[in-house]
Amino acid sequence: MTLSNISVQQRASILAEALPYLKRFRKKTIVVKYGGNAMVDEGLKESFARDIVLMKLVGINPVIVHGGGPQINQLLDKIGKESQFVKGMRVTDRETMDVVEMVLGGLVNKDIVNLVNRHGGKAVGLSGKDGGLIRARKMVITGDNDPALNTPEIIDIGHVGEVDSVDPEIVKLLESGEFIPVIAPIGVDGHGQTYNINADIVAGTLARTLMAEKLILMTNTAGVLDENGNVMTGLSATEVDQLVKSGAIHGGMLPKVGCALDAVKSGVRSAHIIDGRVEHALLLEVFSDEGVGTLITG
Repeated sequence: MTLSNISVQQRASILAEALPYLKRFRKKTIVVKYGGNAMVDEGLKESFARDIVLMKLVGINPVIVHGGGPQINQLLDKIGKESQFVKGMRVTDRETMDVVEMVLGGLVNKDIVNLVNRHGGKAVGLSGKDGGLIRARKMVITGDNDPALNTPEIIDIGHVGEVDSVDPEIVKLLESGEFIPVIAPIGVDGHGQTYNINADIVAGTLARTLMAEKLILMTNTAGVLDENGNVMTGLSATEVDQLVKSGAIHGGMLPKVGCALDAVKSGVRSAHIIDGRVEHALLLEVFSDEGVGTLITG
């Protein structure tokens, strides 16, 4: 259905449905993890940018944290460097870290900034290194037990980090100036070493630190599904814990659900795992009764 064939009554109904949400979320912060198809499909990119700009225009403070795995893979392929992963984490030596920083902090970040600005926003690109935003520590990955030592083997995956702490002052400053922060998930430790950090983790930690109203994770799935393939929504943290323990939530959805749970248990009002393949997914999730994904609350 396009705007041209929606009746006047339908348009009025849509606006009326959105009004309570416009009031409720005014001056609130919403952290959006932007990734998946929404980052590579041209039509979805345009709808995402328009959604973000509209949110800002109606008084909401969106903060974007983005990934960029496919773009990193493409550049590594071009320079003849093979991508390697351990337990889902990219093995990041010094050369790979240079590529990651160039792609995330440069190419992808500036593309998103330009996209939002072309649609009337005032986006500003950051990495976690800017203004001391993200202090990182090296991620430790353990393997099987070493028979000789009877202790888990430590696997070195290079410059892959975890969030040690977040200083949100630069984000708050930008929000107060009507700017939209666009953040690349790169952090630095106390010795100046740069680390690549999972974007979901950065988004979740930032949402907790900012005491955001919502954390929204855009994915390539419809949300958390039940055994019949139907989207489950309106879940409490307790219900999600039970679904994880029972094995109903498994595989690639576990890290995202874990990130959402950590957020709502730490004070974020709600977390949403939404289908980024749906045009205007953000507006539908934030301003409509039905939404387009899984809503998790504390």
